[in-house]
Amino acid sequence: MTDRRRGLGDFAGLWQVDRRIDDCLGQAMRFVGTALLTGDDPALIYHEQGQLSVGQGPALAASRHYNWHAEGSDIAVYFDDGRPFHRFDPLAPSANALHICPPDCYEVWYDFTTWPDWSSRWQVQGPRKHYQMETWFRRTG
Repeated sequence: MTDRRRGLGDFAGLWQVDRRIDDCLGQAMRFVGTALLTGDDPALIYHEQGQLSVGQGPALAASRHYNWHAEGSDIAVYFDDGRPFHRFDPLAPSANALHICPPDCYEVWYDFTTWPDWSSRWQVQGPRKHYQMETWFRRTG
């Protein structure tokens, strides 16, 4: 269902995160943790933390940070150092974006059809990186 009122502020709060990463060598990785989006419109800080399991090895602590900004009806995502990453339309049932980081290419598809649960799917290709990653988000609290 598309909610025409959904915007940046609707992502604020705590989310359970479950991610699967498949690399070009057939190695599967899994990240389980949380994403906390804090701040006020027109900006939120995305802070993700959890455990990354690689094969049968022990889980490793992992985290990442992004800055989300409302820009018109879109959400623009920036790396934590301020460089632009990508933007997407949170009003669409599904949205996609492209980020070129020569020589690698990152393409993402967002799926909001089961809002407030949502997901993202990344396809990353290039000589330095080659993997697929799917992440499911479920609001907590």
